[in-house]
Amino acid sequence: MNADKELTEERRCPIETVIHVLGGKWKPTILWLLLDSVKRFSELEKRIPGITQKMLTQHLRELESDRLITRTIYPSVPPKVEYALSEYGETLIPVLQTMCDWGENHKRPAAKHQVQPAANQ
Repeated sequence: MNADKELTEERRCPIETVIHVLGGKWKPTILWLLLDSVKRFSELEKRIPGITQKMLTQHLRELESDRLITRTIYPSVPPKVEYALSEYGETLIPVLQTMCDWGENHKRPAAKHQVQPAANQ
């Protein structure tokens, strides 16, 4: 069974790999916010309107598990936890920058190209 999993991984399209790593509504945003500086959980929560604590926690754990971010816990009361982009996570900077540029250039045109529901006949 392990060989089947390895074969599946070998055949995975590179786009699938990116989607697997960056999948989820908030992961690219979290990584983008960590580009310029280390952030605490509460800072990320404030900067991402609409994200729940549960979802932020889940995505941070997944990003840490994928080695894209680091989590540093400082022994204080209350405990201080900081998140930063890892060296491996920094390899995504060009991807994130390209996504940002594309989004900036297509904000308005995307609205024009949205499919309108068919009129009831």
